[in-house]
Amino acid sequence: MKTLFEKIVAREIPAQIVFEDELVLAIRDIAPQAPTHLLIFPKRPVPRMAEATPGDQPLLGHLLLKAAEVAAMEGLKPGGYRLVINNGANGGETVPHLHCHILGGRPLAWPPG
Repeated sequence: MKTLFEKIVAREIPAQIVFEDELVLAIRDIAPQAPTHLLIFPKRPVPRMAEATPGDQPLLGHLLLKAAEVAAMEGLKPGGYRLVINNGANGGETVPHLHCHILGGRPLAWPPG
């Protein structure tokens, strides 16, 4: 069964795409938790960080560098932003496809809510 993000990659369900290359896709979150809330994920599914392998290292590095690039494209670089990767149910993971949240556009407190 395909994950939500695999369906977005396959264009089976709509999404507001803000960036795409051969390895990753970035979309606007449909339930934003900040003025800017994007999700960036690999097109090839990796279920979660805990299941990533050494062979995933180039993809994961690409994902993080592109997350920074997308944040800059969205105007978040000067004021800063937060990158979040949830892992497992207790970590807040709701889709079993590794993805990174890019949050910004307002001051973000630590620790979060």
